Amino acid sequence: MKRLTILGSTGSIGTQAIDVIASRPGEFRVVALAAGRNVTRLAEQAQALRPELVVVSDEDAARRVTSGLPAGTRVAFGRDGLIEAARHPEAELVLCGLVGALGIEPAYAAVDAGKDIALANKEALVAAGEFVVARARETGALILPVDSEHNALHQCLRGENPAEIKTLWLTASGGPFLGFSREALALATPEQALKHPTWVMGPKVTIDSATLMNKGLEVIEAKWLFGVEAAKIEVVVHPQSIIHSLVQFEDGSIKGQIGLPDMKLPIQYALSFPRRHKTSFPRFNFTDYPSLTFEQPDTDTFRNLALAYHAMERGGNLPCALNAANEIAVREFLNGRIRFLG
Repeated sequence: MKRLTILGSTGSIGTQAIDVIASRPGEFRVVALAAGRNVTRLAEQAQALRPELVVVSDEDAARRVTSGLPAGTRVAFGRDGLIEAARHPEAELVLCGLVGALGIEPAYAAVDAGKDIALANKEALVAAGEFVVARARETGALILPVDSEHNALHQCLRGENPAEIKTLWLTASGGPFLGFSREALALATPEQALKHPTWVMGPKVTIDSATLMNKGLEVIEAKWLFGVEAAKIEVVVHPQSIIHSLVQFEDGSIKGQIGLPDMKLPIQYALSFPRRHKTSFPRFNFTDYPSLTFEQPDTDTFRNLALAYHAMERGGNLPCALNAANEIAVREFLNGRIRFLG
């Protein structure tokens, strides 16, 4: 039975991970859960999973959640609580599903303690990839990507020689505004931006997808996950979101990972690695998708992808600054204080 910590348990990745765990009784035991201020959902998760430790954002949330917890479950809060959950002595694998820069320190703490991490928090590698990856190498911790694109690349590269990689292709849906002009984007609202055509995600990632910043952050993440230079990472727009990413090798051969846009598959792959488990997830059927299309991303209209490449190529702390600026910009857009092009 694999013992897990789930960071961000009440968010999109966390709740889907718990669904995966519930579908495979006897295979996983959750020893710690960490969330923000959604104490009602967190208490429900704790009653079902009986973890030893629950972590919330602050002291007030800790007081509110306590009465709903099963006997024997301890409460911690804040940064120190997250670090404690990430380093929990019984955890073998830490699922990092926190949103934004909040996930950087816990991800580092987990690999520092020698824990394998299932990483859905791309910001940990965008802002601190040099340190997280180096420490993971020192402690022997595995970094297993949960993002569908990097998870696909991980699957394609199993058993392959990294020296034979020519190009990593990250596919992008194009988001809800694919084909829009800058004039049309000037009028885009948060409500429109949150209506992703193929994926169901949290609000921050959904807005990043609409601006193509999500793909830019994924390009930087791929550099650290797979140890390749910027020139070997490309993006192609694939609106159907069926091919999740591809690898081209030096001989010209291409391997791709295909499946329906459902995050439960990459989550289960990361939680169960190196095994593959049979699932009841909906299956891809070729006849349902007679046409799969591809096009170049429009970086003149959607400038964030070009900004991310620039930050990756310059290196240093520029990707960290890019990530921080983006988190603030997304928050201001969702709160109605700046326009989409802002």
